[in-house]
Amino acid sequence: MRLIPALTGLLVAGALSLATRAEGARVSPCDLTFPSDTSVAWTCVTIRKDESLESLFGDRWMDVARFNRIDRRHASPGLRIRVPQRLDAIECFSPMPQRYALADSESQFVLIHLSEQFLGAYEHGRRVFSAPITTGRTGDPTPTGLFRITAYDRNHHSSRYRIAQTNRPYPMHYGLRFHVDASGVSYWIHGRDVPGVAASHGCIGLYDEAMQKQCYGQPDEPALADARWLFEWVVGSQGDTTSIGTMEGPRVLIVGSPPKVRIREVERPIGGNGNRAPDERLQADMNPVRWIELLCPQTVFTSWLSHRASERE
Repeated sequence: MRLIPALTGLLVAGALSLATRAEGARVSPCDLTFPSDTSVAWTCVTIRKDESLESLFGDRWMDVARFNRIDRRHASPGLRIRVPQRLDAIECFSPMPQRYALADSESQFVLIHLSEQFLGAYEHGRRVFSAPITTGRTGDPTPTGLFRITAYDRNHHSSRYRIAQTNRPYPMHYGLRFHVDASGVSYWIHGRDVPGVAASHGCIGLYDEAMQKQCYGQPDEPALADARWLFEWVVGSQGDTTSIGTMEGPRVLIVGSPPKVRIREVERPIGGNGNRAPDERLQADMNPVRWIELLCPQTVFTSWLSHRASERE
């Protein structure tokens, strides 16, 4: 395992809009500013040739993926990603509040924070699930306000967009429709690529590595399935249909605005002063503790879904 540099210090706080980036520049998770940035000390690392989240972080790769709001297909060589000073600082990472008082009276409620690029699912105000998302890119904003899920489709596909370099409709599996605008355009929460930046045409995308395996041939072993988890939490057994169904589902509150792009600072390793080598600190964080039983809402939620699925069989 190569050396992972320690935290270099604060990056320049200035921000630029996506439109002002140099033409052809690849925006990375390191370039974005999130409100929760002050809660975790982190630095930027460029993924090198033949490296992956798994090879760099072992069983902790899911934590790092969530922290970067990115899937494995897009965490490719050349991309700069956020690496926490201590991996245990992002165990079960979520910037969404554990309690949300406005949802206390609702059995199900979905809160989406565009500024954080994260979603939270609540039962009577208690967070039971949260997930990184990708939302509307510049020119294709995700609508904000209070909505309600009114339709669902486990195997939904786009009627407007295609998979790159093909004529196949882009898959929007585990679709939950929350809004139809005045011109008749529908907005869905659904599985899609999650590239670490706001990249959709206005919908809200969650992890769906099974879809990526089917369409792009990677990852080899799909593991991230937040779109399916949210779909089954909302729809339950109703989602076993092959057509679009209607429902009066949970309310969905969308707040904030997409992250801004920060001015990039030159990466440099931290000074001496007797500190342990950065790779030794990272290695110490990774080896003794593995991603086995995390006592967090994500683990409880996954176990609950598995139990409910077994009851339906």
